[in-house]
Amino acid sequence: MIAGVSAWITRNISRRVLSLRKSNRRSFGTEAENLAANFLENKGYQILERSYQYGHKEIDLVCRIKNTIVFVEVKAARSDKFGEPQSWVTDAKQKNLITAAQGYIQEHEVSGCDFRFDVIAYSRIKNDVRLNHFESAFYA
Repeated sequence: MIAGVSAWITRNISRRVLSLRKSNRRSFGTEAENLAANFLENKGYQILERSYQYGHKEIDLVCRIKNTIVFVEVKAARSDKFGEPQSWVTDAKQKNLITAAQGYIQEHEVSGCDFRFDVIAYSRIKNDVRLNHFESAFYA
């Protein structure tokens, strides 16, 4: 009986730990998106949408500055183990962002504007905090 209880505790604690880790990642990502939005607003951007969904694809921030609609991908890192966060915007991710942007343009009947794709990389590693804005990070 004790072995069964021990196995149950191990399974459930493991699930709880994994759930907390996922929750912490999500809240760190939300923190990064909020900081990115504030950063852009301070630079004169108007935030049009946060977490815009097009099917299963998502754009973190959709903004406007002057006559340009800017689709922003935010990447956040708490470690440099996997390289710089901006390097995580792979070709596949770019393709998904382009598809979602096309959906946004059609859905909102946007015309007469320029468009671009930016990346904001946020990292908080120990006491080193960085936020880098890469304008026109890639092209459609």
